[in-house]
Amino acid sequence: MSELTGCGKTYLGCVLATQACRQGYSVRYFRTSRLLETLSIAHHDGRFAKLIAQLARTDLVVLDDWGLEKLTLGQRNDVLELMEDRHGSRSTLITSQLPVKDWHAAIGDATLADAILDRLVHNSHRVVLKGKSMRSMDPTAEGLTKAS
Repeated sequence: MSELTGCGKTYLGCVLATQACRQGYSVRYFRTSRLLETLSIAHHDGRFAKLIAQLARTDLVVLDDWGLEKLTLGQRNDVLELMEDRHGSRSTLITSQLPVKDWHAAIGDATLADAILDRLVHNSHRVVLKGKSMRSMDPTAEGLTKAS
């Protein structure tokens, strides 16, 4: 969604996810690092197939903070599996500070990056947010007051 810190990417992603819930769609939200950790643990305790199937059936999966760290081989394979199962049938919303042009390098392996991005980027809608960090805004300037 944007290359700026604090401009409202997560906020907007959560608003869209909330609206999807209100319209009866199933939604799962993850910080990308936590999803990758959850998938890794699921491999070790035998829940991977069940978890990936649940995610494949979820109408909207939100992956927040995409691309902050380069993916490992196992993570690349897991992301490809997830995107393959969802491609063309379910929605995935990604927020990232990393420009899309840099996602290939963040994934780390050219062949898997091509496969993942082919499923993610094509037929996607991009929203680029610009502006000051919402965290640095003076709440009283917008008519808001701080809780005491």
